[in-house]
Amino acid sequence: MLKHHEWWNGQGYPLGLPGTEIPLACRMLASVDAFDAMTSDRPYRKALSDEAALAEIERRAGRQFDPELVRLFIGMTATKT
Repeated sequence: MLKHHEWWNGQGYPLGLPGTEIPLACRMLASVDAFDAMTSDRPYRKALSDEAALAEIERRAGRQFDPELVRLFIGMTATKT
């Protein structure tokens, strides 16, 4: 759990781990958690649509998120809608 805020490019926190140095479970959680946060209403903003959230995650693939996991996540999510 500690490492799910790490970024694929090493610019995350708390340890600044890059790429596959981030445990797989944490890389998976990062994308799913971001999707959940973006598609949920917050006191300061309305939820994004699933499509908009997926587009934002895809835009950040290779920088914030593991690009291969993003590809798989988007593929799995697309089959559900």
